Order: sequence, then structure tokens, then C-alpha cells
Amino acid sequence: MKNWLRGRESRSHMTLVRELRQSHQEDLFNYLRMSSETFNMLLTMVKPYISKMNTKMRQSINAEERLIATLRFLATGQSFEDLKFPTRISPQSLGVIIPETSKYICLVLKDCIKLPSSIEEWQEIARGYESRWHFPNCGGAIDGKHIRIRKPANSGSYYYNYKHYFSIVLMAIVNADYEFLYVDIGCNGRVSDGGVIEYTSFYNKLQNEQLNLPPNNMNKNNMNFVFVADDAFALHENVIKPYPQRNLTREERIFNYRLCRARRTVENAFGILSSRFRVLHTEINMKPEKIDYIVLALCCLHNLLKKKERAGYLPTQALVTEDLDFGRVVHGDLSEVNPLTSLQQGHSRNVCENAKLNRDKYKEYFMHDGAVSFQYNFVN
Repeated sequence: MKNWLRGRESRSHMTLVRELRQSHQEDLFNYLRMSSETFNMLLTMVKPYISKMNTKMRQSINAEERLIATLRFLATGQSFEDLKFPTRISPQSLGVIIPETSKYICLVLKDCIKLPSSIEEWQEIARGYESRWHFPNCGGAIDGKHIRIRKPANSGSYYYNYKHYFSIVLMAIVNADYEFLYVDIGCNGRVSDGGVIEYTSFYNKLQNEQLNLPPNNMNKNNMNFVFVADDAFALHENVIKPYPQRNLTREERIFNYRLCRARRTVENAFGILSSRFRVLHTEINMKPEKIDYIVLALCCLHNLLKKKERAGYLPTQALVTEDLDFGRVVHGDLSEVNPLTSLQQGHSRNVCENAKLNRDKYKEYFMHDGAVSFQYNFVN
């Protein structure tokens, strides 16, 4: 061990963190992305899993140091070589500690991400979308995000995506309040024409009618219960996407606008995630299976902090908002969202007639019973 690393107990950033925890809560939040109370709760949960035994040779790196180093990595995206200076932990040890701690964060926070399993739970999600985004019978917004990675050894172009870098895909379903209901992580960036979602357990359950979605007679205007998506996804009886951007009628433009308002929740969720956890702005240099734990931990922490630290956690500058009076969309800082838009455009699909009819029903609803006054500002 290098001599300067031996001063970890007295000269690392732990002294600063303890001072911030005592009297500078705002700076602590900026440093760890959470308050002292939330940090203490998380430490209590993961401590049994990440604590190590001391030996005659040396003192172990304790659970608090491990968790703080991991949170700092997630917050900044610093390389292990850079992070070794404030933590006084060797890069080799950080390469073990951070994926391991992320894995156990996923374990203890696994209930933070939960796909509804009953009709009542789906209806609760739908009420949120109808009250906040004026879209009825909606179980969530679907989209994907490319996570930039260092090219794995001997992987060829397997992870090389259409944006010309290497990535894995985070596929997510989000509720009306920007919280993750479902995530699937790890599909290679070079996505097949079948689409990322078709490889997920969610899609399998949707195809086999195992999601326990509300039947039509329990939905507004007797319409299908749906998930909103963009052009990258196939139209399905329960997945609704915009009309193609060619020769649109006024009614179709209004439908596309109303769907876009609801679907924007998932883009905003990715924007919040990237804004708070800057590791998503970097090229993550780990094995893909370790990166899966990193990304899943971020999603779990996002949901936890969204509930417990709402006022401090939600960065409004990362959101896409609307000026309803002037019909103007105000774009937030979504430069690192990297959505799956256009992944599958140009590939013909056999869309069942029922899926098209369902979309037309929503179009008619938005022009009559479900019309809102401001929708015309955005299409005229």
C-alpha cells in the first residue's frame, strides 16, 4: 500500500462529510445527493451486507466509507483513479467496493420499484395520469435510455449503437410523478429490429395477458387500458403511440400532442436521473454485468429520494414544461437522456386492426368529451 493511502482514517473526505452532517445539510445534500436522515436510513439497511472483518494486517474499510464512496461515484462519475484521492481508497478496492455496494443498494431498496399487480393499483396509476396530464386509462409511459459504456473486451460491435458509441439500454415504465414502475437493464446497444421491449418480462406478461390490467368496462369511455410510447415502439392494443408525422389531420395533431404530454413523464424521469447522478454523463468503465447493478441502484435511489427528498431532489431545470397560455414547450436540460427515438423507424410492422381502432377512439375522445382548452394552442 502507498504510504499516503494509510492516512484514510484521519485524512480522507470522511472528516469533511462528518462536518457537513453536523452543520451544513445543504452542502451534504449536494455531496451525497441525500440528506443526513436518508443517508443514515440507507446505511442502516446496507450495513449488514457490506461490513467487513478487521484483520491483523489492517483495518477494514467500514460500511460508512464504502457507502459514501459509492454515492460519490454515482453523483460525480469520477474515475476510480480520481476518486482514490478524496477517499484514500485504492482504485483496485474501489473497483470491488462500488459494484458490490450498488448490488446491495438494489437488494435493500428492491421494493422501491414495483410494477402494479392488481386492477386497483393500475387504476391508481391511471388516476395520476388523468389528473395531472389529462390522459385517461394510462398505466405508464414507456421509453428507453442508452447508458454509455467503455467497449467490453472482445465484444466487437455488439454494444455499438446507432448514435455511434457503445451502450447498454435502460428500458423503463414511469408513472405520472416521474417514478419508475418497472426497469429492465442490460440489453446491448445494438438493438435488433424486434425492439428492446420485446426482450423484457413486462412485454411477455403483456402479450400473455398476465398484467391484470383493468378491463374496458372499468375504463373511461370503455377504451383499452394503455401505456403511452413514442414512434420507436410498435402499436399494440395496450401500447399507444403517435400517428405518423405525415399529412396529419388537425385531430391527429391534437392526439399526438395529448399523448406527448403524458409520455413526457418518462423523458423527465431520465432527465432528473441524469441531472442528479452525473455518472450517467460519463462512459462507465466496468463490465456490463456490474454496470447493470450501478444503473438499477440509481433507479432505486431515484424513487427513494423522489419520495423522501422531493423539495431538494427534483431539479426543475431538468424537466420539459409547457407555457399553456402561449402554446410553447420549454425544454429542460435533457442533453444526456439519449432516448431510443427512431431506433425502429423505417421497418414495416403488421399492426392489428384493433390497435388502430383503439388509437382512433382516444383521438375522438380528445376532440369531444376529453378535450381541454389549451390543446388548441399547440396545434394551431
